[in-house]
Amino acid sequence: MAAGTGYMSETAIMGGGCPCPKGNSDRSMEDQNGDTLGNLNPNAGKPPRDLSVMRHSSSSSWLAEPDSNVNLIGLKSSTEEKSEFSPVLRSGSCSDKGPKQYMEDEFICVDVLGQCVGPEADVHSPAAFYGVFDGHGGIDAASFTRMNILKFIVEDPHFSSGTKKAVKSAFVKADLAFRDASALDSSSGTTALVALVLGRAMLIANAGDSRAVLGKRGRAIELSKDHKPNCTSERLRIEKLGGVIYDGYLNGQLSVARALGDWHIKGSKGSKSPLSSEPELEEIVLTEEDEFLIMGCDGLWDVMSSQCAVTMVRKELMQHNDPTKCAKVLVTEALQRNTCDNLTVVVVCFSNDPPPKIEIPRSHRRRSISAEGLDLLKGVLSNR
Repeated sequence: MAAGTGYMSETAIMGGGCPCPKGNSDRSMEDQNGDTLGNLNPNAGKPPRDLSVMRHSSSSSWLAEPDSNVNLIGLKSSTEEKSEFSPVLRSGSCSDKGPKQYMEDEFICVDVLGQCVGPEADVHSPAAFYGVFDGHGGIDAASFTRMNILKFIVEDPHFSSGTKKAVKSAFVKADLAFRDASALDSSSGTTALVALVLGRAMLIANAGDSRAVLGKRGRAIELSKDHKPNCTSERLRIEKLGGVIYDGYLNGQLSVARALGDWHIKGSKGSKSPLSSEPELEEIVLTEEDEFLIMGCDGLWDVMSSQCAVTMVRKELMQHNDPTKCAKVLVTEALQRNTCDNLTVVVVCFSNDPPPKIEIPRSHRRRSISAEGLDLLKGVLSNR
């Protein structure tokens, strides 16, 4: 990050008793490289989305204002309204440049938001903020977004009364401010995935193909949608705005449909671009069943399903209850599965205790019968 941009410093963002260790400081080029663009299939080697994995959201009082871009797909727990559950927030993270020459991912972990943003933001505990930023075409956009997105959120006039509006506006403000930061390369870009926790309410905002997955008593609940150009809703939006998709790439250049930065694609300031910086939002009210959140860049999800990641993290937490070790296990596994990208994973736990053992009711236990036993039973029944 070049000096003199006039925005919140890295020390301020990473303060509040929440050290967020960075991975390898090497940087890497992604989607914009001409030598790799024509040879990459964005879906190559990618595990199919598990149809049993659910998407989840439920309304909450602090996010009461209407918003057509907030998904409300009600997988509501029967105990959700009655629960007095209060999350205890702790996180762990891990980054690795993987097979790339440079590292372009950034992330942020703030477990105690009040200590980070100061009293003027009027944030009460428990409150936290987490983000994963997958850069391409250089590190500038990802680094700028990590250091400034939280500032834009909490300083928005709607933050206290309309948090969704504040978060959505912050993405757009960060995008425009990055364009105007003359010391930075505005042609670099980044996806942005953030999680804001205020009490029991959690808001996920996503622009790009990083993914947030909730672990709910062993089930994977996807809280974000991968913004790929070939996604039907994104493709229709892109084509309506005059964009085209070549071999899965937006305008033949970018493998994501939403991102901050990339101003060489967006064109002049204020114009409607097929490449959007506006996030999609998802909100939930946390309950005792919600055990942890996994946030990862596409380097993880290219080689691992959401359910696989949740199963691995839950097993690890039951063994050692350390979210940092869980993040490292996911990164290590993705490397062993030959991911082609940088890797960044953040694991957020909502309790100090490890996940409980899941007891399967006897009535739900699956029982099988051997072929010999089936033949014997048929014989007995036929002789009656």
